[in-house]
Amino acid sequence: MSTGRLPDREQRILNEIERALSRDRRLVRRLRSARRPPALSRVASYAPRLWTVVVLVAVSVALLTAGAVTSEPGVIWAFAAVWPVALFSVLRLLCRRAQS
Repeated sequence: MSTGRLPDREQRILNEIERALSRDRRLVRRLRSARRPPALSRVASYAPRLWTVVVLVAVSVALLTAGAVTSEPGVIWAFAAVWPVALFSVLRLLCRRAQS
């Protein structure tokens, strides 16, 4: 199979097919929505506010301190649940601030 330009006849046929497909609104809508799963797009578009990040980090630090002092499994598991969310929020906030 060659990687060169298509002959004019084949290029015209391809252009006609593309035009016909682009007129099909239902197909275009389905292709747009199929690009990214809805759950992933919600996570990727998450834009935390500064106070949310501050609260999450403060709760994480408090749980870390309480877990280190008491060695209670419930506190340690609560920290393990809150810390990744806080870290993700900080990273998303930093990315958003870097883009603007």
